[in-house]
Amino acid sequence: MNKRAFFGTDGIRGEANRHPMTAEVALRVGMAAGRVFMSQDERRHLVVIGKDTRLSGYMIEPALVAGFTSVGMDVRLLGPMPTPGVAMMTRSMRADLGVMISASHNVFSDNGIKLFGPDGFKLSDAREIEIEALMAGGLDEGLTGPSQLGRVARIDDSQARYVEIAKATFPRKLSLAGLRVVIDCANGAAYKVTPLALSELGAEVLPLGVEPNGFNINQDCGSTAPQAMARMVKHYRADLGIALDGDADRLVISDERGQIVDGDQIMALIADHWARQGRLTGGGVVATVMSNLGLERFLEARGLTLERTPVGDRSVMVRMREGGFNLGGEQSGHIILSDFSTTGDGLIAALQVLACLRESGKPMSALARQFEPAPQKLENVRFVGGKPLESEQVQGVIAQAKQRLNGAGRLVVRASGTEPLIRIMAEGDDEKLVSQVVREIAAAVKKAAA
Repeated sequence: MNKRAFFGTDGIRGEANRHPMTAEVALRVGMAAGRVFMSQDERRHLVVIGKDTRLSGYMIEPALVAGFTSVGMDVRLLGPMPTPGVAMMTRSMRADLGVMISASHNVFSDNGIKLFGPDGFKLSDAREIEIEALMAGGLDEGLTGPSQLGRVARIDDSQARYVEIAKATFPRKLSLAGLRVVIDCANGAAYKVTPLALSELGAEVLPLGVEPNGFNINQDCGSTAPQAMARMVKHYRADLGIALDGDADRLVISDERGQIVDGDQIMALIADHWARQGRLTGGGVVATVMSNLGLERFLEARGLTLERTPVGDRSVMVRMREGGFNLGGEQSGHIILSDFSTTGDGLIAALQVLACLRESGKPMSALARQFEPAPQKLENVRFVGGKPLESEQVQGVIAQAKQRLNGAGRLVVRASGTEPLIRIMAEGDDEKLVSQVVREIAAAVKKAAA
């Protein structure tokens, strides 16, 4: 496969106003993607563009618009919108392409560009390589004539449309009346839509992280910092808390005691619930190499399988489509429910958890721990430049660690696709051994990076 210069595991991402997250690159993406997705027929072609609440969205959005319109593609601007909402609107508006401007759970100073095909699914590697090839050309290539330039309009009710689609996934016979729910929107893309959807379904909503200012997205809030949400749940004696990330495609939950529930436990809860109702397809769940061994054992005990993929919700979705699965996700809280959505959706996943809660009649704490997790240790080592993972010494330490864990655990060491980090994860029944191997590999990576 060709080496990609711009696209990583989840679109293009980087520090705003630094290569590759510059206005020029955004312009080139618009021009190139527009040319790739415009068929040869005479009809007008359409792209929808959504964004989160980062300051740099104001720079990237008009650059993309300029690129798309310059090759003759019409543009519809959705404004702040969860990533899954952009995927849904791409399909419902019969657009040729959807774009989300977001760096997901990263700090405000980063931004990114994610692309969706007309089917609402993230683009394949082959499509991304095709776009990159055109991005390398001159800025005067593929331009349309003055009368064929694209037209631009804003869709004022896009958020209301997403709310209606999301609400329709919650069983009609159920209501959230009488439930007190804390919702932390990470000062991100879902700051309006999620509290609205939950309150329209009857919940008493206590909002947090709903005052974006361009700088505070994911800052001490949201799914990567759920402590504030958990404290609020306890303080207001809420029934549960939901924390989304900046683009609302992932979530973590807190039970009424303030205990955090991760993506693995959420998948276990929904899988068990759906299997008993005969709704689970594919005979199991798709998750990544990072999901806990405990989830695998939990599913096996119920005659279900856990299929593992490389990290990234796109890899999960590909395997789900191949194997006919309707539930998959990541420990980090990307939960893909393909009956409803083409990508991870924090609100829709939360609504399924709330449906389980309502139908069981139990408190969240009784549902929160579906399985006992195997001891798991994760450490991220940040590096500047170079490729520390390719060091012979690091590879030697990793090989030794695998031997020591042989048969009694798992080891995953990988470079992040979205940040300059080496992620080291080990798990097994011997907690001491697990911690020791992670510590040794981290030390070797730090030494190689220095």
